[in-house]
Amino acid sequence: MGEYNCSLLSNGEGSARVNQHRQDQTALYTQLVISIALGSGAFLTFCTLRPRWTGLYAARKRQKNAASKLPALPDTFFGWIPVLYRITEEQVLASAGLDAYVFLSFFKMATKFLAVTFFFALVIILPVNVHYMNYIFPPGNVPQTLDYSPNPERLLSTTSLPLPEGLDIMVKGGNKTYPSSLLWMYVVFAYLFTSLAMYLLVTTTQRIIKIRQEYLGSQTTVTDRTIRLSGIPSEMRDEEKIKETIENLEIGKVESVILCRNWKELDDMMAQRLVFLRKLEEAWTVHLGYSRTESTQASRERAQSRAAAREDAPLLRDGDDHEQSHAVSHGHERPKTRIWYGFLGLQSRRVDAIDYFEERLRRLDEQIKTIRKKDFKPTPLAFVTLDSVAACQMAVQATMDPRPMQLLANPAPAPSDVVWQNAYLTRSSRITRAWSVTLIILVLTVFWTALLVPIAGLVSLKSICSVWPQLAFSLDSNPISQSLVATGLPTALISLLTVLVPFLYYWLSTQQGMLSQGDVEMSLISKNFFFTFFNLFVLFTIFGTASISYAKFSNTLAGASKDASEIARKLATSLQDLDYFYINLIILQALGLFPFRLLEFGSVALYPITLIGAKTPRDYAELVQPPVFSYGFYLPQALLIFVICTVYSVLQSSWLILFFGLIYFLVGNFIYKYQLLYAMDHRQHSTGQAWLIICNCVLIGLIVFEVAMAGLLALQTAFYRSILILPLLAGTIWFSIFFRRTFDPLMKFIALRSLHSKAPFGDTSPGESRYERETDRGRAVDEDDETGLRYINPNLIIPLEEIWLARTHANGSSHINGLQEGV
Repeated sequence: MGEYNCSLLSNGEGSARVNQHRQDQTALYTQLVISIALGSGAFLTFCTLRPRWTGLYAARKRQKNAASKLPALPDTFFGWIPVLYRITEEQVLASAGLDAYVFLSFFKMATKFLAVTFFFALVIILPVNVHYMNYIFPPGNVPQTLDYSPNPERLLSTTSLPLPEGLDIMVKGGNKTYPSSLLWMYVVFAYLFTSLAMYLLVTTTQRIIKIRQEYLGSQTTVTDRTIRLSGIPSEMRDEEKIKETIENLEIGKVESVILCRNWKELDDMMAQRLVFLRKLEEAWTVHLGYSRTESTQASRERAQSRAAAREDAPLLRDGDDHEQSHAVSHGHERPKTRIWYGFLGLQSRRVDAIDYFEERLRRLDEQIKTIRKKDFKPTPLAFVTLDSVAACQMAVQATMDPRPMQLLANPAPAPSDVVWQNAYLTRSSRITRAWSVTLIILVLTVFWTALLVPIAGLVSLKSICSVWPQLAFSLDSNPISQSLVATGLPTALISLLTVLVPFLYYWLSTQQGMLSQGDVEMSLISKNFFFTFFNLFVLFTIFGTASISYAKFSNTLAGASKDASEIARKLATSLQDLDYFYINLIILQALGLFPFRLLEFGSVALYPITLIGAKTPRDYAELVQPPVFSYGFYLPQALLIFVICTVYSVLQSSWLILFFGLIYFLVGNFIYKYQLLYAMDHRQHSTGQAWLIICNCVLIGLIVFEVAMAGLLALQTAFYRSILILPLLAGTIWFSIFFRRTFDPLMKFIALRSLHSKAPFGDTSPGESRYERETDRGRAVDEDDETGLRYINPNLIIPLEEIWLARTHANGSSHINGLQEGV
């Protein structure tokens, strides 16, 4: 390494900084070309396959009753675009529910915010930077030399141009002077953009609350009349006693009480039975020698028709054409399986697999029938259904018991949304699980931080040179290769992490013992936003210009932990150096990766792999199910992009970041609208409560934006202007507290006056609201899956499934009679 002098690399100061500008522009154009090429290819492929693969790209419209009222999309190449664009918010709400409405509302709010900020950045901030700060515009118009301040920590470039009259008040800095009046621009726009964000946040929240209150107030489903009662004392753990206690409060009559009990033994047996059932199906499939013959499209249509039926429907079908299976019979020897027995299970022998699994199923069925009649131990949790929505809302908004942590009433999730395996967990078990998951996330945060240090180091040639000088000088002589390694590779790795890490956090969320899938979804959104915001933005920005040396990283981290101002200083210092990195990241997400989501590339790419392992008709039916849209996977990334755009809204490259951020949210709103309405299956769990998380994340972004502005002005020795940001910071913190106290209750509960409100959109016939008309007579879209269900553990009542195999007919298709008898 002695023969390499890293100071000779072209990202130094003075005239060498011109080369850095050229490298940034090369990276920008390279990212644009790559992203547009990838995105255009994916979009054109989607337009070609959409009318051919309707089972995949129109799965929800073919399967869901609420989606059937949406307009049919033409099969032409681009004809579906204007039809999708003209779908109104009312249609989105009636078809996809409050969760989808809230999700798309955030994209629309972000679009309005970025459109206004981009206007000011283009009309005011950009001209000021061009004329007085030596900012290079248009991109690519790089002069041969530039006069830069020798201080590398300066964020605002100095100018050697003569200043106009009126700008004679100067701030001393290094060997150059700075026009003091221009620094006021940062203070003014910090207040202006923060006020704009708060205004949009309040107005959008008020509209969502109005829609939510009218939407939920016009329905009377079982879910709306049921409370989740926890903390039941041991002397009250009886249905009749609970009913008597609630009715004595004189808030309404009790229709039913379901006291949760310790069903773990039954649930474990049902899970074990499903394992042996699938093994038996596989054994019969191997024995009969099935080979898949039907088309994927026919399989998908049949699977979607089954998905609309009850889970407990018989799985053996009649011999009509629509219900024929995936395979034809060729016949093979009966398969064998190895069983282990004896001392410590050390002995084994091979037995007939079909006979063995049939016998195991027979014994399990007998045990399950016996256990279902057992009197299970009660738990301190119950679902209480009242006679009216008003009584339910009074119960959940009041304190029912003077003793702490007892008789706590909360809104109940839909019956299909309840995770019954967690209903009998003790409070101590839930607390232990929650703290364990929190500890794991903290450990993972340290791991992600250590992983991101070398990725952040790729942004700087000097960081690469400190580890691999030959590569650094090789990249320095090849601008295209440098842009691919220093910008394309980090953005690709960051994007890959945002795709893979949520799967881990989803698993962790399911292990916390939460009672409903909606709670799991909300937890997943919070965890993934923490990961993307803290690890991929804050830490990446603070250490983005540091060396990938772990020793220097540790020193930087130690300095930041000792002095809070060190974090603000590093954040402000690194933001300007990483502007093009974040621009390229947004370009890749908006133009390169979004079209692949429209194409559902993951499902298409994994299909051949899962097809190899599919053997039974059940496997093939599961193979062609539509992909599931999870808000926890997609919303945190959009929130991160919004925070990045907010933080950069006043800096020198703000016009570029805001422009591509605007494109991101315009494209994202269109693509997600298509997926939520037509393509992907999604369960509506939380009735729009994700908006509370969105608002908190936006406010966190505003606080980071203000801290960065204060640090930036302090670095320019404009201490008075930096201090003027502090009232704005304090006001934002106060606003967040006021916002939570004012709007949170209306996002969690239904106001009593809303229960008698008129329909939210337009006039309807007497006695019929819009949602009664458009969602099957008062059955809200958000509780669509509860039809025919009640608050009871399904394992207590559902018939035991028969094996799902093909049938053999004269035409060559296969037929097998049921081998297990349901109860």
